[in-house]
Parts: sequence; C-alpha cells; structure tokens
Amino acid sequence: EAFADYVRWLSPDALIPVPLHEKRLAARGYNQAALLAEEIGKALHIPVYEKLVVREKNTVPQKTLNRVERQNNLKKAFNIGRNDVKLYDRIILVDDIYTTGTTLDEIAALLKEHGVSKVYCVTLACGSGV
Repeated sequence: EAFADYVRWLSPDALIPVPLHEKRLAARGYNQAALLAEEIGKALHIPVYEKLVVREKNTVPQKTLNRVERQNNLKKAFNIGRNDVKLYDRIILVDDIYTTGTTLDEIAALLKEHGVSKVYCVTLACGSGV
C-alpha cells in the first residue's frame, strides 16, 4: 500500500516495461517486466505502453557481464518506438531485477533526450550485493 501511495503521488503518465529483443521474446514467450507493469497498471489505473521503447540490439544477458561490459553491452541497444513520447511528462520504467542500474540508466537517458522530464524506476528485486 505504501508503494501504491507513492506511485499515486508521483502521478505518472505511463508505465514503460524494459523491452526484450524480439528474438529473446520469441524464445521466452513473455516479457517479465511487461507482466509486472501490466499488473501494477491494472491495480493503480496507469496506462502501460510496451512499444514506447524498443530494444533494437540483441544483447548478451547483463547477468553474465561485469560492470564495464554491461555499460558497453547496452550502447545503442534501445530506441524510441513511437513518435508520441513527447506527450509524456512523467514515466515509470519497470524492470524485473536491478543489479547495476545500467539498463534503467540507458532507457531513462533515451527518454529524457526525447522530451520526458521525469523518469522514475521500479523493480521487483535487487541482485546480490546491491
């Protein structure tokens, strides 16, 4: 309930799940961040836009890399998938796990470059040592 109150206070325009590359999505059959975002969106009446950000580069899973490799792995991995991104002032990114924050940082920077003024992040879990 405390989380719900905080999210309502932020008053986000949308929830954006961290996208999977189409090959990984096809192999797995689902995007766990999108499932999480959908449930949060339903509970708090916030729209979820899965296609606002797309993953264009099929990267190696971050969990297999060290910090420097993670940063390089995600360079140019994401892009804006819809032209209406400027309509959103406050967005919450949703991911399943936070380790170094590189994925969320890359997407947040991309959204800010395209006119989003505030980007918040929420994850379900943290990696060990975080």
